Amino acid sequence: MNKNTDVVVIGGGYAGVTAANRLAQRADATVTLINPRPDFVERIRLHQLVAGSNDAVVDYGEVLAGNIRLVVDSVATIDAAGRGVELTGGSTVGYDYLIYAVGSGSAEPDVPGAAEFAHPIATLEEARRLRPVVDAAPATAPVTVVGSGPTGIETAAELAEEGRAVTLVCGAVLGPYLHPRGRRAVARTLAELGVTVIEGPGARVAAVTRDAVRLDDGRELPSRVTVWAAGFSVPDLAARSGLTTDAVGRLLTDETLTSVDDPRIVAAGDAAAPAGAPFRMSCQAAGQLGSRAARTVLSRIAGERPAPLKVRFAGQCMSLGRRTGIFQFASMDDRANPLYLGGRPGAKLKEIVCRATVKQLVNEARRSGTRAERDKAPATAGQTA
Repeated sequence: MNKNTDVVVIGGGYAGVTAANRLAQRADATVTLINPRPDFVERIRLHQLVAGSNDAVVDYGEVLAGNIRLVVDSVATIDAAGRGVELTGGSTVGYDYLIYAVGSGSAEPDVPGAAEFAHPIATLEEARRLRPVVDAAPATAPVTVVGSGPTGIETAAELAEEGRAVTLVCGAVLGPYLHPRGRRAVARTLAELGVTVIEGPGARVAAVTRDAVRLDDGRELPSRVTVWAAGFSVPDLAARSGLTTDAVGRLLTDETLTSVDDPRIVAAGDAAAPAGAPFRMSCQAAGQLGSRAARTVLSRIAGERPAPLKVRFAGQCMSLGRRTGIFQFASMDDRANPLYLGGRPGAKLKEIVCRATVKQLVNEARRSGTRAERDKAPATAGQTA
C-alpha cells in the first residue's frame, strides 16, 4: 500500500473487534471503529449479568488496539456512492473500505402481549433492564423463560441455581442444535436444578400477560417475570442504506464476504449472509468472519483476489448454572455428533472458552503496536450501529 487507507468498521462486537485489530497491524491502514457503546460486551455472559454473577463488559482499552480510533455513536445510514457513513450525532466519517459488523439483537415478538410484558435479553441494555426486575421479584415468584436455544437454557439454569422457580418454554424441542445424547444430558441437569421444561406439541407461546404465559394448547403458566429469549434479528442499516440483503436483513455477500453491490463493503458476524447461506450466530463464527473480512479488505487494497471464506466449527458450549455445563462436539461443518462433555468439566470448559475469547482479542490488540490514546465521540442513545 502506497498511502494510508481509511477503513471504517461498524460494530464493536466479536467480529468487528477481530477485524479492526487485524487491520490495525498494518501501519499504512487507518482504522476507525464505530460502536454505540463505550465498552465491549461479552454477549455470551449476558445471562450471568441477569443473575448478578458477571457484568459482561470489558473496557475497549483492553481488547482494541491503541492505534484504532473508537467513535462512540450509531450509524444512521451508509452512503456507498460517497464512501461515507452518517452518524446519528450529525457528523460523517469517510472511508476507502467499510466492514459491516453490526451484529444482531432481539427479534420483535409477534406473540400478543410479549412486547409489552416479556423482557428480552439479547443486548447489554436489555439484560441490564431485566436484572432489577428479577431482583425485585420475591424469591418464590414464578419465572418463565421462553426460548429453546443456548440463551434460554443458560438463563433458566442460572436463575434456577439461585433458587428461583423457573419454567423453560421450548416450543418444539429443547436445544434443537444438540445431539439427542447431549439434549438428554441438558434435560437431566435442568431437572436437577428444578427447572420445569415444557416442549412438544402445544408448547408454543400464544400470549403473554402481566402475570401469565398462555400456550397454544390452552395451558396458562403463572409468571411474575417472563424472559424472552426466542430468536434474533439484525439491524436494518443495510436495507435502509439501499444495500442488498437476505430475507431477514443480513447484508448479502459473495464467498469472500464482499457485498454483492460494492467491492469496498465487506461484512462480518451475525449480520452477514455470505453467498446467501449465513452461519449459525455465535462468537465462534464471528471471530472467523471478522478475520476473513480483514483479509479480504487487505487483499483488495493490494489488488489481489480475496480467498473464499472457510468457517470451521468445534461444537456448542453452554453453562448450566455456575457448577455445571456442556460442550456439544460437532463436525467442522457444524453438525452435532454423539460426543459431549458435561458436568463440572463442561462448566470449566465453557468458562475457559469465555475467557479465551476475550484473551485472544487482548493478544491481537497488543500485537498491533502502539496503544495510543484514542478519540471518543459523545455516546448516543442508539442501541445498534
